[in-house]
Amino acid sequence: MNFPSTKQLQYFVALVDAGHFGRAAKASFVSQSAFSNAIQALETSLGAQLVDRTNRRVTITAMGQEVHTLARLVLRDLTDLVEVAGGGREPLSGDLRLGVIPTIAPFLLPHVLPKLRRQYPELRLYLTEDETGRLYERLSDGELDLLLLALPWEMRGAEQKVLFKDAFYLACREGTQRVDPRNYRFSRLDADSILLLEDGHCLRDHALAACKIQNLQKVQRFAASSLLTLVEMVDADLGITFLPEMSRQSALLKNTRVRLYDLRDKSYRNIGLAWRRGSNRVKEFGLFGEFLAKNR
Repeated sequence: MNFPSTKQLQYFVALVDAGHFGRAAKASFVSQSAFSNAIQALETSLGAQLVDRTNRRVTITAMGQEVHTLARLVLRDLTDLVEVAGGGREPLSGDLRLGVIPTIAPFLLPHVLPKLRRQYPELRLYLTEDETGRLYERLSDGELDLLLLALPWEMRGAEQKVLFKDAFYLACREGTQRVDPRNYRFSRLDADSILLLEDGHCLRDHALAACKIQNLQKVQRFAASSLLTLVEMVDADLGITFLPEMSRQSALLKNTRVRLYDLRDKSYRNIGLAWRRGSNRVKEFGLFGEFLAKNR
C-alpha cells in the first residue's frame, strides 16, 4: 500500500482552501509545477481523481472533498503526535481554532479574552463567528478545534460539555404598553407581540423552548436577521423579545430604551463547548471551559 506524504496532504489542503493552483503554490512557497506534480502524485498514490482539470477553475471531486476532510484531521493528529513525542506543551498554548455563535461572542468574549491573554500568553486563539450549523460542519471537517455554543444541539461525532446556565430576560422598551414587565404573563400578550431571530439562529429555538412559547400566533412572522436588528426593533416598540443574561452589560443595549426584566421562571439556555469525539486535547478543552465559566 502506498501512503501519501505529509507534504502532499498539506498541498492538497492548501489547494482546496485557495481554489487555485497558482495561489495555493504561492502560499506553500513552492513553484506551481512542483505543486501540480505533488497533487498528481497524491492522486496516483490514492488511486483516485481528486481534482477536475477540464476547465479553468479548480473543481474538487466528491472523492476529493472526502479526502480533504480526512487530510485535515490527519495533519492535525500528526501535529499533536509531534508535540506529545517532544514532551508536550504547556496547557492552553499554541494554536486553538475556536468557533463561537454570534449570540455569545459579543457578550462573553470582550470580557473574557483580555484575562485569557494575560493568564495564557502563549495561546494563539483564532476565532470564527457563525451560526451553529455551519460551525459544526467546520468542526467535523477539521477546520475548527472547539466550539463555544448554546446547548442542546444535536451533533454526531462530537462530545459536549455544559459550562453554565444563561438565563433569559424579558426585553421591552421602557414605558411600552405592550406588556406589564413587572407582572409578565405570556397569556396576556396580544398576537404578533413577540419578536425573534430568523430560523437558523439557535437563540430563536432556545427562546421558544425555554420561555415556553407554544402559541406561535403571538410571534411575529417578520424575524430579525441579527441581534442588533432585534434590539433596534424592540427599541422602536415593534414588539418584545427575550435576551440572554450575558447581554445585560453589553454595548448592544447602550443608548437604547430597551430594558431587561427577570422572568423568575427558570427560563435559560446552557452555554457549553463541543469538540470532535476522540480528540487528544480533551483535558485542555476542559481547562479552557473552566476558565470561561470562572471569568465570565
